[in-house]
Amino acid sequence: MSEEILMNITPMESRVAVVENGVLQEVHVERTQRRGIVGNIYKGKVVRVLPGMQAAFVDIGLDRAAFIHASEISTREGNAVEPIGALVHEGQSLVVQVTKDPIGTKGARLTTQLSIPSRYLVYMPRTAHVGISLRIEDEAERERLKQVVTDCVAAEGIEEAGGFILRTAAEGAGAEELLVDIRYLRRLWDQIAAQTKTAGTPSVIYEDLALPIRTLRDLVNPRIEKIRVDSRENFQKITQFVAELMPELGDRLEHYPGERPIFDLYGVEDEIQKALERKVLLKSGGYLVIDPAEAMTTIDVNTGAFVGHRTLEETIFKTNLEAATAIARQLRLRNIGGIIIIDFIDMEDEEHRRQVLRTLEKQLDRDHAKTNIIGITELGLVQMTRKRTRESLEQVLCEPCSSCQGRGKLKTPETVCYEIFREILREARAYQAEGYRVLANQKVVDRLLDEESGNVADLESFIGRPIKFQVESMYSQEQYDVVLL
Repeated sequence: MSEEILMNITPMESRVAVVENGVLQEVHVERTQRRGIVGNIYKGKVVRVLPGMQAAFVDIGLDRAAFIHASEISTREGNAVEPIGALVHEGQSLVVQVTKDPIGTKGARLTTQLSIPSRYLVYMPRTAHVGISLRIEDEAERERLKQVVTDCVAAEGIEEAGGFILRTAAEGAGAEELLVDIRYLRRLWDQIAAQTKTAGTPSVIYEDLALPIRTLRDLVNPRIEKIRVDSRENFQKITQFVAELMPELGDRLEHYPGERPIFDLYGVEDEIQKALERKVLLKSGGYLVIDPAEAMTTIDVNTGAFVGHRTLEETIFKTNLEAATAIARQLRLRNIGGIIIIDFIDMEDEEHRRQVLRTLEKQLDRDHAKTNIIGITELGLVQMTRKRTRESLEQVLCEPCSSCQGRGKLKTPETVCYEIFREILREARAYQAEGYRVLANQKVVDRLLDEESGNVADLESFIGRPIKFQVESMYSQEQYDVVLL
């Protein structure tokens, strides 16, 4: 399986696409004016303590205060078990790290259990534990890596060395490569610790890497054959970074000089547009309907135009199998996180259910985000979670509709007409006026003058005042004003 990483970089925006066998699997977007803050370390100030929620709000310099739970406030003994009021107080300075970007109306999520990632390791200055990614399954390799890190730390003679977690990319890495990472992380932590002592509150102590460099650190694996960058200036910066810290990637880097945009060449732009749509067509003729909501995302599977060749059960089974693969891709592509409910088409055969679930699990193994399939409910719904740290693709690229405020539906012109009638009656009872002028959308005014003209005449007769209408082209279908004359 061939994989490539494509980087489309401009001064305003960086976009990264992961393509497998010519099919887009992931896309990441970061804008200069709106960079994600996950991984950033801040010196903040506690502005409010909430004993009833075992949590506190911390001002880290953003528009909204960030949120920290008592379990995320580290103590010498480990995770906090004390009441939040015993751990922090209002006005207190606190060094924290962002674990989740602000999403929607929710502020950023914080922890005091700091961690700094590099190519092979994650350094945790406030613990003494050496952990290993669960994706490294070979027990002998796990033991070898753990011993190598322990030996490297001992050889360096570092006091209060902190703890390390070996990332999936560390599989097969030698002592020299891990030692380079350990030294880099220790130097970086010394800088952060020194800055923490002198910085005011609120202030940024450490910012995570920009998207192009972060991609090299987090997304590159042995299956990646090429990393193509369309910006010569950024290609030089990336080449320098790779030469210093990731020399094994040097022969995979490539500058794309073509006149045709790199995302157009690989069909990425079209796939991004499709990823913003509610409906996802399957090759068989079936389709998915993906509905993100505040608390969870629901995915509905339908046979659509697929009628199969044998039995109904076989048709349903094949549609569900194709859907399981498509769903795993859509979760990555759209960066959907949180609780996810999948409504596969009902299957009578228990073995078919198991195969569909196994297919979904297998496809999710390639996902960089942590996923957890809970199982199938009595209603036949698959429950799962996917770790959410950054905004979804839809949240990055879109905003709620100004007409419907994100509901996805508008009141009909008929409904708005009857609202206007009720508003005129209220105004007539409350104020003395010579008449009324209604400012409204073209469709609403058309209906008032046509289908509702009889009701308008009855209302004029009832209140004893004339009613005039005026089209406002800037008004949405639901907007209107009743002006006293």
